[in-house]
Amino acid sequence: MATSISPDSSTPAEVAAPYGNGPAGISPATPGAGADAAPDASRKPAARIRTHHLRDAKLNGERFAMLTAYDQYTAEIFDQAGIEVLLVGDSASNNVFGNETSLPVTVDELIPLCRAVARSARRALVVADLPFGSYEVSPQQAVATGVRFLKEGLAHAVKIEGGTFYAETVRAMVQAGIPVMAHIGFTPQSEHALGGYRVQGRGDDAQRLIDDAVALADAGAFSVLMEMVPAETAAAVDAAVAVPTIGIGAGNATTGQVLVWQDMAGLRGGKMAKFVKQYADLRTSLSDAAKAYGEDVRSGQFPGPEHSF
Repeated sequence: MATSISPDSSTPAEVAAPYGNGPAGISPATPGAGADAAPDASRKPAARIRTHHLRDAKLNGERFAMLTAYDQYTAEIFDQAGIEVLLVGDSASNNVFGNETSLPVTVDELIPLCRAVARSARRALVVADLPFGSYEVSPQQAVATGVRFLKEGLAHAVKIEGGTFYAETVRAMVQAGIPVMAHIGFTPQSEHALGGYRVQGRGDDAQRLIDDAVALADAGAFSVLMEMVPAETAAAVDAAVAVPTIGIGAGNATTGQVLVWQDMAGLRGGKMAKFVKQYADLRTSLSDAAKAYGEDVRSGQFPGPEHSF
């Protein structure tokens, strides 16, 4: 089925926050009314997607979509478009900060991005990547980093890369109240150890990924993301775990799919990975707009009388 998941599908209704929900009387403004519009007191806030809704989606044969987001406006747009999960990925390293890989980005760089996304998304589940070097030393380090992302970044969950070795890390984080999404298959933070961008889980190596997913799910991970994994292997992994799986270059058997938004919307130039489908050409649109603006400024057409006081 291709049905979009709904927060009120098969679980009891979520009650109002018992300890308050921000300043009293503040409700979201009516959509499209502008930043200066008064809040609409009659409009109820959208129900939040929770981890159990993703689990229910798998049980019900439904699917959900996930995109990266790193700022206020993309978070707001994707949230209003109905994207169920927003990932503040360490991919910000090479999609925001201009690095060649995800390795250089730091916790201190990602937390402000995460906070902007979480403040702007009314409905989506916001997941934050723990960047390279922020969780590998020990479960205690992972818990401390995860706490920062939930407290300072306002994330609802975090994602870590790695297989069975990190089961105890996942267990410690979950016990501390930090929901964890596991990431197996090709793990970009380990690109040097893996010998570059290489498909994982081919042939006899498929069992390793199945074992990884089972161990991480048993440790408490609420979902398992698989990257650059053969579709047949991904289907076997999905069948082996009760939690939902998410694919990026992992075929169509997973409950969810994720893409980097700059790839999906055609903002990034250059060669795209095989698993990317581009739904727009924002790079050309933005380039054309910038050229037109520059020409108007240089010719004196902008600003015109209608843009002047």
